[in-house]
Amino acid sequence: MITSNQSTSANNNYSKLKSFTYKYIYLVIILVFVVALTFLSPHFFSYNNFINIFRQVSVNFILGVALTYVIITAGIDLSVGSILAFAGVTAGLFLRTGGNFILAILIALLIGSICGLINGILVSKAKLAPFIATLGMMSIARGLALVVTSGNSITIDNVNYTFLGSGIIYSIPMPVIIAIIVLLISSFVLKKTWFGRYLYAIGGSHEASRLSGIKVDKLIMITYTISGFLSGLAAVVLTARLWSAPPIAGQGYELDAIAAAVIGGASLMGGKGTILGTLYGAMVIGIIRNGLNLLGVSSFLQQVVIGVIIILAVFLDKMRNKGE
Repeated sequence: MITSNQSTSANNNYSKLKSFTYKYIYLVIILVFVVALTFLSPHFFSYNNFINIFRQVSVNFILGVALTYVIITAGIDLSVGSILAFAGVTAGLFLRTGGNFILAILIALLIGSICGLINGILVSKAKLAPFIATLGMMSIARGLALVVTSGNSITIDNVNYTFLGSGIIYSIPMPVIIAIIVLLISSFVLKKTWFGRYLYAIGGSHEASRLSGIKVDKLIMITYTISGFLSGLAAVVLTARLWSAPPIAGQGYELDAIAAAVIGGASLMGGKGTILGTLYGAMVIGIIRNGLNLLGVSSFLQQVVIGVIIILAVFLDKMRNKGE
């Protein structure tokens, strides 16, 4: 009996250790990385650098929220970066004709929402695998962005529009303010509304959710539409910050967004994920990218590092689910 109790206690301790490792390994990595950067780069712990990190993380966080919603339903959206580009150049072209900046913002949000809705219809009604449906949209949206611009970047000089990306209010950059608003609203929806509860239920089991009366197909369409809407919002923030709308904008952003969500605790199996966790994941990636830039690491090698992080995130997600 004593041996049995000791064995059970040992197993419990081992499970707790594994859970702790899966949950905080990235925090340990970041702490080590930050300590190293303090010695290797005198510019890392500066006010301007941290403002720059927060400004750059904002776009990835917004896209990460989009992916978090989709991943919770056991889906995936590979098209967010391309939708960002298409929505951005559409808004840029409208502004170039002298259009109102508010209408330009609404156009970007509308384009993103329509693309997301199409994804949702393909997944929920046509029963295409999310990977295939959004991979197709990724190609379509990117192609359209290149076609309507002939491959050229669109210059944006409307100061009201660019204020959303480069403006500052009480020492806080506008992209950060927008990201905070997204954080508060999206967290509230997931935690405090029936919509959020239903998303978690759908991620746990589509069939069980249907049997319990949840309109699974309708909610999946709404979820992908939200993802598209947030991609359009990210397009506004990014193009306003750059003062231009390049058709190649957002390339690879979908991978950073997926990594942010998974690092933050979202499970690719569905049913798990939090917005605060996604913020944590986005900060991990943002700090690593910023540190590598300060150290003069090439953008090509940075992609290798991010790829390793994504593989590690998916591996830990798999092990975490296996342990549970």
